[in-house]
Amino acid sequence: MTPKEIKTFIEDGIPGSEAMVTGDGSKFEATVISQAFDGLSPVKEHQLVFATLKEHISSGAIHALSIKAYTPTEWSARES
Repeated sequence: MTPKEIKTFIEDGIPGSEAMVTGDGSKFEATVISQAFDGLSPVKEHQLVFATLKEHISSGAIHALSIKAYTPTEWSARES
């Protein structure tokens, strides 16, 4: 599994999202920006991302995934 593949799975699974993924082997870090996170708790945000990768986590292709989730507003505020 490559960071590019994980990025594609997340972006396909959460329409309108932008994902930045780093890592190698089976351990990855993902920063995901999506309006879909608006109003969700951090746990629900992570569940939404994990749902896009469920098959690959279950198979062991992804062993560990660290997620940082932001709405576009949160991301913009962070960038300032």
